Order: sequence, then structure tokens, then C-alpha cells
Amino acid sequence: MSIILYLLQIINDLYQQNAWLIQYMCKYLPLKQWAYDDSHSPKYQKFKTDELPKIVYTKQDWNWKDLNKYYTWRYGKPVEPVKRRGTCVIPDTCTCPHCDAPSTYLYRNNGKGGQLLCKICGKLHNPSLRERAAMKLLCPFCSHSLSPKKERKEFIVYKCTNVKCPHYLQNLKKVDKEDLEEPHGKNKYKLHYIYREFTANFFKMDIRSLPSNASSLDFRKFNSHIMGLCLTMHVNLGLSLRKTSQALKDLYGISISHQMVANYARTAALVIKPFVDNYPYKVGESFTADETYIKVRGVKGYVWFIVDVVSRAIIGYRVSDTRSVGPCIMAMRQAFRLLKRIPEGFRFIADGYSAYPLAAQQFEHEYGESRKFSITPVIGLTNDDAVSKEFRPYKQIIERLNRTFKESYRVKCGYDNYEGANYNVSLWVAYYNFMRPHFYTDKHPPVYLEELQQAGNMPAQWQLLISYGQYTIMNLKVQDGCS
Repeated sequence: MSIILYLLQIINDLYQQNAWLIQYMCKYLPLKQWAYDDSHSPKYQKFKTDELPKIVYTKQDWNWKDLNKYYTWRYGKPVEPVKRRGTCVIPDTCTCPHCDAPSTYLYRNNGKGGQLLCKICGKLHNPSLRERAAMKLLCPFCSHSLSPKKERKEFIVYKCTNVKCPHYLQNLKKVDKEDLEEPHGKNKYKLHYIYREFTANFFKMDIRSLPSNASSLDFRKFNSHIMGLCLTMHVNLGLSLRKTSQALKDLYGISISHQMVANYARTAALVIKPFVDNYPYKVGESFTADETYIKVRGVKGYVWFIVDVVSRAIIGYRVSDTRSVGPCIMAMRQAFRLLKRIPEGFRFIADGYSAYPLAAQQFEHEYGESRKFSITPVIGLTNDDAVSKEFRPYKQIIERLNRTFKESYRVKCGYDNYEGANYNVSLWVAYYNFMRPHFYTDKHPPVYLEELQQAGNMPAQWQLLISYGQYTIMNLKVQDGCS
């Protein structure tokens, strides 16, 4: 019995010693920030994405016929249809989203403004926002109705204007006193709850693209080997169209114009792109993403890349004229089509740009828990926090990819249009994934295809990729015909 008491005494002494050490560390040792989202500074609040709002559906269980029966019992006569003085411009298919009353009971409440008033239930709605009319967005912290504040090209910004909202009051406490003394000092910070409702559904857009208006692969003057040589010099070696034409003439005595080289590249891109976009890549549990700029007719555009950390293959890409959330969602859809469910411990590494957490929020809103994931941001160029220090090597993978892409892009002096930029980028992605040797993969491409490696030379590999693209196009057309 004395041994048990002795052991209990030792355990108690060790517990007190640990408690003293923890108290000393918290009091005198500066602890680093372990997560970017734990920052208490209100200056970083604008880079964060608020959670989804509460959605309350306002449609009643009864319809307009039940209401009309009640009016007949209560007032002795039913509600009669609208007596119009002119021709009705409300379509017959338009009904009230609250009580399903037909168009004969609907007024034009504000003329040509688009707002309709139901004579049965007395509620307003807009036919262009019918799905939105039957629901109400509420703040998740105070249940106050959200008010639309700004309307952008792809989304509407809603804001909680309740000054007694707990979320607003908590953020207000973090604001510097000097800013509070200024007339509009609070406007420097994001204090209220904000939600962006996207008007365009990027999850219903088709990410499988089939080629159109492609030139024929029936060669009159040259053959498929010459086409493979053009692609090898233009894509693999990064030569411009005119330098490719000059190199073929100097090395092989082949007189071919730079426009013919451009036609070959465009035709190959149109055929190979479906194969690159629909290939079943083997992915791991970590993705990294970034965007870089390009020039299209002298105007800045953007290319979004998503890379699998394990294989180093590009599993999602998108060319866009804006740096908005829509192209980010489309690139993510292309990458996440390879995952049926988000695995445990999944990481999506990106920079601090707000488009990535917004896109992740839309995935959760569209698919639920099966597509719920968080963004691991790597901020800045130095490791100021523990998260950036741990995941900086993953971010360097995508940064190195951007530099590799820019090396081949600089010689092209930009693109002529976005369609051509999209297909040229897909041609480069095909070379990067299936043909370009990498140091980290034992000097093999990220996606190792034995048939390509046995081809012997690069022109033959390009011919094989074109044949794979043709088979993919035929399979896609069969699937679309069956569906």
C-alpha cells in the first residue's frame, strides 16, 4: 500500500512541475503563430471567407386555390383575376413562387422594372430570380436578413447590417483605437458578415471540350513526321513559329512556312486536348495551385494551374481573362473529378488570394460533405509562421512550374485570342505531363506511358498522342450519343 501512495505522490509532483513549466513558457517565451487563420489582427479579416449563411425557404404549404377558398368563406366572394387595360406581357408559364398563382393573378408592380405582385398572397418576386424568391438568406451569427449591397458580373454581395451582430461586435473590439477616433476609420476593416451569391452556376458548365473547326490531318505536301518535327521544335524546344520554320529549312532542307507550323500546332492541340483533359491521372492527398499572367493581344490574362504534389502532373488548368472565382472553380472541377470523395488528411496548398477559399466554399455548398475541404495558405516570400514554413516546399513546386511555363511562353510574344491561348496551353500541358523528363521522377515524365517511351523519338511520340486524342474523341462521342 505504501508503494501505491509513493507512486501517486510522484505523479502529483510531476503534474505540478509540468503546470509550472507551461505557465513559464506562456509568460516569458514568445510563441509563434501556428496557423494563419488564428491571426487576431483585424487587418487580415478581409482575406478570410465567412461561413455559409442560413437559408430559410418561405414557400407556404398551401397554394392559391386554398387561399381563394378562404377568401370566399371570409368575404363571400373569391379574388378575381386581374382586369388588364392593355395586352398582357407576362408569359403564361410565369407563376407566383410563393403560392403558385397563375399569370392571370400577377401585376407588373414597377412597370418595366421586372418586379411582379401577386394578387392572391400579396407578395413580390422577380421572374428572373424565381429560385431566389422562395428563400431568404440569414446571418449565421444573429439570424438577421442579409441585404444585397453590390452586384458584380458573376456574383451579388450580401451583407449583414445588424450593428448588434456578435460577429460584428467581436471584430469591432479588435480595431485600433486610433482608427475608431477617425470619422470613417472602421471602413478600413471588414467587420460585418459578408456572403457572395454567384449568379452563374460554374458546376453545370461542361469541362469536357470536343474540337471544332479543326483542319484535316490528310497531308498533301508533307506527312505526319514533318508535323511531329514542327511540334517538337515549337513546343519541346520552345522555338517561335518563324524560328521553327527556319530550323527545319537549315537542318533538314524542308521549306515550310510559319503559318503552316501554326496550323499544325492548332490542329494537334484540338485533337490532343480531350485526351489531356479526360486522362485518369493517379493523384495523392495533396494538391497545390497558383495562377500566373499571360498576354492576349497586349492585354493581361491569366492561367490557373493545379498540380498533384506526388506525381508532379498538371491535373487542372484554365485560361481566363479575369482573376475571379469562376475560372478557379472550373480548374478545381477538372482536378477534383479524379476524387470521388475528399480523403482524410487532404491538403490544398495555395497563396493568400481569396478566390481559393471562395471556390472551396462553393464546392461545399454544391456537393456537401463529400467535397468539403479547406485551403492551406502559404503567405508571402518568407516563413513568418509555422504553416508557411511547413508547406513552403509544396508551394515551390507550383512556382517552379510557372517559371517553366514562362520560359516557353516568352518566345510566343503573347496570344492572339483566348481560344488559341487555351489550346496552346493544353498542348504545352500534354508535353509537360507525358513527354518532358523530370528530375524528381527519375528523369521520366510525371505520367509514364510505356508506348510513348518505346516510340524512340519525340516526333513519333507526338504522333502517338494525336492517335490517343482521336480515340478519346470517338469514345466521348459514343458516350454522349448513349446518354
